[in-house]
Amino acid sequence: MTRILKTGLPPVLFGVTMLALWQLLTVAAGVPSFLLPSPSAIADAFSSNFDAIAKAAVATGSNALIGLFVGAFLGIAAAMLAVRFEVVGGLLGALAAGAAAVPIVALAPLLNSMYSTTTDFPRRLVAAIVVFFPVFVSTVRGLRQVPQVQSDLMTAYAATGWQITRTVRLPAALPHLFTGLRIAAPSAVIAAIIAEYFGGLQHGLGSRITSAAANTAYPRAWAYVTAAMILGLLFLAAVLLLEQLTRRPRTTLWRSK
Repeated sequence: MTRILKTGLPPVLFGVTMLALWQLLTVAAGVPSFLLPSPSAIADAFSSNFDAIAKAAVATGSNALIGLFVGAFLGIAAAMLAVRFEVVGGLLGALAAGAAAVPIVALAPLLNSMYSTTTDFPRRLVAAIVVFFPVFVSTVRGLRQVPQVQSDLMTAYAATGWQITRTVRLPAALPHLFTGLRIAAPSAVIAAIIAEYFGGLQHGLGSRITSAAANTAYPRAWAYVTAAMILGLLFLAAVLLLEQLTRRPRTTLWRSK
């Protein structure tokens, strides 16, 4: 309990203080809503438009989740190939770096123009591309940091290269893998939202933000932004929970020994 208070209480107090100062500044100084709506106005817009916000969050979250799964799967598979075959590693490393160098704002409109405006495939593809690079780089680093004695032991047991990767390298690379996932999970949400700015179905958070801002409904636009922040935090929390679940069996086994 004390540890939870030490780690959780300071950011909560900081957030509450910032919201109070934000409310005081916007009300006392009379800041117009098109510059910065007050937290109370955003909260009112959030509650009055909750159903629409929830539907938009589900649409964006679905695209981000599919992109996260696809990008993570491809990143892990590519990392295993890169570690297993040096030639493939050089090719995939250059490909991953090139994919990471392409800005989302340049990629999203091109993909939207390539596919029908009635499909979410371009947005999912953008999210998958954004997720691929951090997962690939982190997993490759983890797979290459396995102690040599473990690899030599598996070789002495006549294990194949894939068996060594599956039973030794991949479990040892889990901390690095989750480091990449912690970066990739919120990035998938951001990528899906940005991709919605450039056409396609108008049912996600990104399109609702631009629509509300265009109609000068700034508190409502900020309410959608708040939903996007919550969605990104939920993705990050899911990754952190999954990381803790994968660590628990190891800790239990170590204690039993």
